[in-house]
Amino acid sequence: MSFGAGAAGARVAYRDCGTLEWLPMDRSDLLKELHIDRDARPGRARSRRLVVAGVALLAIGGALWLGLGRAATPAVRTAVARAATGESGTGSVLDASGYVTARRQATVSAKITGKVIEVLIEEGQRVAEGAVLARLDATEMRAQLSLTSAQLGAARSQLGEIRAQLAQAERDHTRQQELMRRDLVSAQSLDAALAQRDMLRARLGSAQEQVRVAQESVDVAQVQLDNTIIRAPFTGVVTAKTAQPGEMISPVSAGGGFTRTGIGTIVDMDSLEIQVDVNESFINRVTPGQPVEAMLNAYPDWKIPASVIAIIPAADRAKATVKVRIAIKAKDPRLVPDMGVRVAFLDNEPARPTAPVAGVVVPAEAVRGEGPAAVVFVYADGKVERRAVTLARATGASRHVLTGVREGERVVLSPPESLKGGESVRLADKT
Repeated sequence: MSFGAGAAGARVAYRDCGTLEWLPMDRSDLLKELHIDRDARPGRARSRRLVVAGVALLAIGGALWLGLGRAATPAVRTAVARAATGESGTGSVLDASGYVTARRQATVSAKITGKVIEVLIEEGQRVAEGAVLARLDATEMRAQLSLTSAQLGAARSQLGEIRAQLAQAERDHTRQQELMRRDLVSAQSLDAALAQRDMLRARLGSAQEQVRVAQESVDVAQVQLDNTIIRAPFTGVVTAKTAQPGEMISPVSAGGGFTRTGIGTIVDMDSLEIQVDVNESFINRVTPGQPVEAMLNAYPDWKIPASVIAIIPAADRAKATVKVRIAIKAKDPRLVPDMGVRVAFLDNEPARPTAPVAGVVVPAEAVRGEGPAAVVFVYADGKVERRAVTLARATGASRHVLTGVREGERVVLSPPESLKGGESVRLADKT
């Protein structure tokens, strides 16, 4: 016999004979059958939420750990150690740093105070000597020129009138003299003719002087008019544009800051040279005409031939240095005033071939210390190794390392003071 669900309060029994029988059922049993377990499902949901939260916390913690670990790892630049060669016997006797300067540089202004109406230059523009850079308002100057020109014309007209009167007076005086010899006129008439002639001669001299003064006034007015046009004093490149149309410009500084003192700055790029400060303890290694090798900070691989122009005979007491002027033998658009530059004063002895030498060449900035204390940091597999090295003579911006570094190894450039051997690092770039 089997049972099945039936109406409320009863069970259905299936007998072997195929007949159905309704059996009574207790009400409490029926309620148990209808009861829903509400605690089981929320418990499982709570467990799932806890698992998800735990996974999220682990992910956030891992990301923070990776980020903090990367931030704590110092970034370094490296360079490859190259094999040393014996191509030349000329080496550096002294290294110094300085700047590119221009011996010929001018801030162009006007000779007069005026209002700018036109500016014809821009930064980077090359201008020729005498080229027009700007124009000032010339209304008053043109009016003054017109006035003085009119005064000159009037003076010349008066001069012509006096000359005509003097010519008549000369003829009258001659006629009076002839009549006086014939006793046809009195002496008084002759004296009057002579006085008229002399008076007109004096007026002629005065009129001539007035014409000269008027001509000078015209010339001055023309100069004032020309001063409203600002021209380039020499051929060069515009490095600064300091005025705009509508502004006032003056050759002298004015109070309040509303008046410009210049239109722009022009630099003669052919006058560029290098100035460096040499420690006075080593100035005996520098001589006029000495060959120099210069390297711009912006282009460290470009070696510029140069030579010493002069040693300025004055020392800086505060810095204990002496200024040295160096001529640049190669002209190039990459050379810009105020650029930082490193120079190596070379040996005056002529270069001579030498036998192959041992060791490697590394950038000078990779070496920390001098003499027995010199060390470099070698990079490999994400870590650095601190190595003591033996140095030979410096060559320009490089150092010849005899022992401690092998060819092809990567050395750290400008190692921080806090960097230690065995420390993990990351590469900022590769050179």
